[in-house]
Amino acid sequence: MDNEKVVLQSIAEDLRTCLPVEAMLPSESLAIEKAQQDSKPTVHVDAFLYDEEAVDLLCEEGKMSRDYCLLCGSHRTAPLGFISHSFSALELRFLFQNVLPDLSGKMLVDVGSRLGAVLYGGCLYSSAAQLVGVEISAEFANLQRMVVEKYGFTDRVQVIHADICTQASLLQNADVIVMNNVFEYFLESTEQMRAWHCIGQNVRKKGALLVTVPSVQEAFSALQGMNGVIDINQWLEEVPLDYDVYLGKDTDPESFKQIHLYKVL
Repeated sequence: MDNEKVVLQSIAEDLRTCLPVEAMLPSESLAIEKAQQDSKPTVHVDAFLYDEEAVDLLCEEGKMSRDYCLLCGSHRTAPLGFISHSFSALELRFLFQNVLPDLSGKMLVDVGSRLGAVLYGGCLYSSAAQLVGVEISAEFANLQRMVVEKYGFTDRVQVIHADICTQASLLQNADVIVMNNVFEYFLESTEQMRAWHCIGQNVRKKGALLVTVPSVQEAFSALQGMNGVIDINQWLEEVPLDYDVYLGKDTDPESFKQIHLYKVL
């Protein structure tokens, strides 16, 4: 096992002791409600905190289930949908070693940095000069700062507790912007549109890179009223990615395919 993975696992263990199993805060009631409204029952499982082995262990202990009952009292079950708001350790390695170019001297901004997985992955797997997380939740921002201090990342990592719409200058100067399931579950449609408008107005540095999950097209299609507000084709060019890479026995190309890369025109 590589040293970077060992460090990421150690960070995940530290964070698990600070959070409930679903890694959701009481203040995130909207996200919990949206997951419950999905046509297929969906639960929050943070992929950074829990890899497949950890999920299996939780299921064995009765703390989590992979299935739900189709009819109360019957034995007919179907798989639950899992939603994660963090990249797994393997996805982080794929992101920094296969998706992004050399980041020497560059600044990366993670919008909605949550548990800080992208920041830690960037420290371990890239040469980025600056890794900045912007997180609207004070609780999550404080958790990230705790990890940054403990693991000695302070020279390259900064965590800002703020709404991304107040960080225009930061967005304008960023070389890479990462957005992983950042708005869809946490903001009402009007707030999502406001946030995307802010991103579209300020992420204009020619050649800057934008990494998103889901794709920008999918995010916009879910927001009626967004089409026409920002012309994606005039703003971004999608960069084709090779998802067929082998990063060890746990490699899951399907999970990599949710990651999209764009270049600012």
